[in-house]
Amino acid sequence: MPALREITFDAARQIAAEKGLRPSKVKGTNTLRFSKVDSDKLEVITWDEFEKTATSRRLGVYESGGWMKLMTKH
Repeated sequence: MPALREITFDAARQIAAEKGLRPSKVKGTNTLRFSKVDSDKLEVITWDEFEKTATSRRLGVYESGGWMKLMTKH
């Protein structure tokens, strides 16, 4: 698997759209996730809220082969 590389939030939106993923957070927290199915534990949020929360927590979206992960920025 190629190394993870940081991508823009716009690129993350495109990949998410292709994979049917939505921006979400764990209810009652600021923990962000990409979700595909409804869950009682997750709340779907807007991309703007997702980006704002990630930025305030110094998180970036990293990608490798279409697989995305939120990680602390280096």
